Amino acid sequence: MDVAGFEFHGYSRGGPVFNHSDGVKGNLALGGELQKFRLGNEGDNGIEIDLIKRFETSGIKWKVHYMPVKWGSGDVGTDQAYVEMTGFDFAPEAKFWAGQRRLRIQDVHIVDNFLMNYGDNQGAGVTDIPLGGAKLGLGVFTGDKFDNNQPANVKARRINADISEINVNPGGTLRVLLTAVNGTGQVNGGSGSGISISHNQKDFLMPGMSNALFLQGSRGHARIDGQFESIDGKSAGKRVFRIADSIGWQMGRFGGQALIGYQTNKADLTNVETKDFSLGARGSYAFTKHFKGLAELSTTTRKGAGADQRLSKVTLAGALALNEDFWSRPELRLYVTKANWNQAAAVANAATFGANGKTSRTLVGVQYEVWW
Repeated sequence: MDVAGFEFHGYSRGGPVFNHSDGVKGNLALGGELQKFRLGNEGDNGIEIDLIKRFETSGIKWKVHYMPVKWGSGDVGTDQAYVEMTGFDFAPEAKFWAGQRRLRIQDVHIVDNFLMNYGDNQGAGVTDIPLGGAKLGLGVFTGDKFDNNQPANVKARRINADISEINVNPGGTLRVLLTAVNGTGQVNGGSGSGISISHNQKDFLMPGMSNALFLQGSRGHARIDGQFESIDGKSAGKRVFRIADSIGWQMGRFGGQALIGYQTNKADLTNVETKDFSLGARGSYAFTKHFKGLAELSTTTRKGAGADQRLSKVTLAGALALNEDFWSRPELRLYVTKANWNQAAAVANAATFGANGKTSRTLVGVQYEVWW
């Protein structure tokens, strides 16, 4: 919504789970970053509101963003609070900013994960610098956040370079995100680095289908998505590698998204390594303009120091929506989720969904999801 330079955007999800008896209302996943297939499995309720006011003075356009958030039983917090300015005579297209800003580049919706994301800390930077047909963004960050500063003897600093809109083939663009971290008071040193490369293709295989391929690596206190990794002064960094591919489609009444991903994580001090595999998809079919059937199927594995863990999930749902599109929101869903996992997964998650050796669970609930 935009009224006289004031914008009101946001996101929210929530709703009751009817058949839980032990407090487990979702979050059925083995722990990998791409392993929580979320339909009928969110396990939380919350809201994020983005309040934006735009101004123009002497040819300079500037705006103020403020985003309060509330998730679950936690307090209201601040995810964004920053000012952006653009239109300077020496760099008319560049956008300069300072404060705490989300710089979320690209997500895979069905697992609720932004695979490339370099915001969320106090910092300053510039975006949309013309770069020979591409665009450049630069950011410098501390480890502090609006609601939480680092201890006095623990410091972290991060530099990111984001090169986007690199045209490499018809309908295909490349994006590169570089990360460098240093600090003091951190476990096993405070350094780290990372690189993420994504390729997005329109009309992949056929009209109406898109594809996103990610190849990423990081080490130390740089997280694989472009943020900080373990900068509390109590935890070591790690070495991470990830390859993932996601397709999306909308063909008439039939839409959806699918993901296949593989990720390795090796702790710096212990050298314990986990290997996570994810495969899943959500499909949407519009029976009428305002009623859709949804189905999500997934299988995930985690290999590490102990026995191999496995978890599979299927969710069926009926949804009310504004139109036939997969992305149409708000969406109001009645869902049934059935998940099964092996004994190794039950042992590893004994404090939550695997309590008392349980190896399966059914969830029934109603959920809304909306963005505006």
